[in-house]
Amino acid sequence: MAIIIEMPKLSDTMSVGTLVKWHKKAGDLVKNGDILAEVETDKATMELENFDDGTLLEIFVGEGDEVPIGSPLAAVGEPGEEVTAPTKPADEPVEEKVEKKEIPPQVEEITASDPAPEAQVQPAQPQTEDTQITGDDSDRILISPLAKKMASDLNLDLNDLKGTGPKGRITKKDILSHSPETSKKQEVTVPENIPTPQTKKINLPSPGIREDRLIPVSKMRSIIAQRLLESKNTIPHFYLQKEINATPLKEARVALNIKLANRNPNAPSKLTLNDIILKACAETISLVPEINSSWEEKEIKLHGGIHLAFGVAVEDGLLTPVVRNADQLALEDLSIEAKSLITKARTKKLSPNEMAGSTFTVTNLGMFGIDFFSGIINPPNAAILSVGAIVKKPIVDSLGNIKAGETMMLGLSCDHRLVDGAIGAQFLKLLAETLENPASMLV
Repeated sequence: MAIIIEMPKLSDTMSVGTLVKWHKKAGDLVKNGDILAEVETDKATMELENFDDGTLLEIFVGEGDEVPIGSPLAAVGEPGEEVTAPTKPADEPVEEKVEKKEIPPQVEEITASDPAPEAQVQPAQPQTEDTQITGDDSDRILISPLAKKMASDLNLDLNDLKGTGPKGRITKKDILSHSPETSKKQEVTVPENIPTPQTKKINLPSPGIREDRLIPVSKMRSIIAQRLLESKNTIPHFYLQKEINATPLKEARVALNIKLANRNPNAPSKLTLNDIILKACAETISLVPEINSSWEEKEIKLHGGIHLAFGVAVEDGLLTPVVRNADQLALEDLSIEAKSLITKARTKKLSPNEMAGSTFTVTNLGMFGIDFFSGIINPPNAAILSVGAIVKKPIVDSLGNIKAGETMMLGLSCDHRLVDGAIGAQFLKLLAETLENPASMLV
């Protein structure tokens, strides 16, 4: 008996997912552990794994379609087995049927003073093999909600589109592959009795000019926008900054990597500055526990564990994997854990659990040459640390002499409901002292 693969719930806040890409096609042999597709959730793009050996009999959802949790995606079974697509939930349709409207022969003329007309649907075209229409649906087109919105934004005639999804359904992929130059433009007739104003012809240089484009908002980008807007609108941010001497930090990194290399010549990777900064944050949070808290309206939650989130740039946004109980990890172990999470994030294998439960966040743009910035707080954290680039500049030493040196800017964005200025300043001061004296983390 064929097994129906359904859209899984991949995060606590997920209600729908977008089928980004199929890695298998109908008729392919699949085994337990094979990756069937990529699914975009509200947090990340993740891989859909197969758990049964057999043949991928049928695919019910096209690439680009948004699918509610529990809706059927595909069927796996024995070759030649009959499969009937399960009925989608009535209250959360996966696809929409757009009725074609007949346009009368006479089209009214539109004057320059009229409001902008709505897009006109062209007369129904003869049925083709690519549009599978039968019975009562002979005047309808199958199209996913996302594809319908994209077609509307681009002013495309649905009759010109060829659906490649199941049963001829038009999907996001079909919209993107449809050339704008070949799409039918809305024709507006201007009456001859309206004078045309004299206009001056401007010759614009053609090289380098690009046309405007509309890019669909991905699920990840949509959630990022929603959460950052919520953070800025609901959390009273205040900002602190401190410049530190970065030379001891760089020297400590070099010395530690030499020691690790001597102990294990086959070590796969080295410590990074970010690893040391994460460790220093964990040590400092233990001294200022108020910074490790969350606002819960009628209560303030002081977290017992120190779980550090850090930013990882990916193709369509930013992910924040979490190193749990960072204060209990040795520097080398923390580095190994952070690198494992970075690899998972960039290969789309990061689980929702590995991005949840942070109590403090570190974001570093130093590798991009940014001297200083202020991060937006990652709820429900009380603060976020921003790390800038190491910059060569003149500094004053302990004897008052000016010499060449290297500095780094640290920024701390705080939730004023949880952290007062004195608490934030104390944390940043102690963190700076730790980073300027990395040996202090050894005791």
